[in-house]
Amino acid sequence: MARKVIIDCDPGIDDAVALAMALFDSRLDVLAVTAVEGNVPAPQVNQNVQAIIDHLDPPRIPRIGSTLEQQQGHLVDARHIHGDNGLGNIELPVSAHQKHHLAEKVICDLAHAYPDELTVICLGPLTNMARAFQRDSRLAGMLDQLVIMGGSVNGAGNVTPAAEFNIYCDPASARVVFREPVAKVLVPLDVTRQVYFSMDILNQLPPESSRVGWLMAQLLPHFFRSYHQQLGQERIHLHDAVALLAVTDPEIFEREAMAGDVEVKGELSAGATVFDRRPNRAWQENMDVVCTVDATGVGQQIIKSLALAGERS
Repeated sequence: MARKVIIDCDPGIDDAVALAMALFDSRLDVLAVTAVEGNVPAPQVNQNVQAIIDHLDPPRIPRIGSTLEQQQGHLVDARHIHGDNGLGNIELPVSAHQKHHLAEKVICDLAHAYPDELTVICLGPLTNMARAFQRDSRLAGMLDQLVIMGGSVNGAGNVTPAAEFNIYCDPASARVVFREPVAKVLVPLDVTRQVYFSMDILNQLPPESSRVGWLMAQLLPHFFRSYHQQLGQERIHLHDAVALLAVTDPEIFEREAMAGDVEVKGELSAGATVFDRRPNRAWQENMDVVCTVDATGVGQQIIKSLALAGERS
């Protein structure tokens, strides 16, 4: 039976890759895709989610949840990497007829419709999840699990020396989510950084005659240029696609139960994820953290998943 999921994301090029994989994966029943402010501001991310789904036209059209601008957190985005519009500056048509609800309402409604069955895959800041928990005090007891791309166990960030982007954008919301009594799987930078792609991936994409292949051929060259020009790197990471595989292909990862929290106020460490790993730790374990990965296997599986998505699109 396909796993019922919501994908909460902030497209973003690697979010778009993960969506292309997920929407055509027979192992997943994507009930909704919810937008969250992160890589681009709220109005743009709402448009991007709609545009990607319109373009991909998957076999089952998910519900769409929109987001509002953050009222807390840090004013930061990643348009220098993903393009001014978050999607490599390509223009995708967007339908105007679909009615959207707020992301937190969509999450709560579906949790009530499918109690104990729903996995929420969080590929952006945790703003929507915190709002959903605050909206419905029963939500934590109704979800199967959260899978979260974010944080760092070894303390090395990517937006500051100490903080990973998704957590840094809204650390207060991340703390709320970390502290909720719900099963959580964290896929941190420590793991996603181990999986990288050279430009050879461009020769392994689905044909451009497919909707997935065409979209990837537009987005990934921009990603390579940004990594080269902005980061001085010749290889790219697809952090969100790696996190998705923690749901569809968990056997290629190893997990460790950990006790984690988020620093919300530090002058140098705001947004850092902190784990009590002392032998006599005082904190209670509250999540499973992916700590070991078959990097080659993950890379091959991402390419395979895109190929299958291309065949089905």
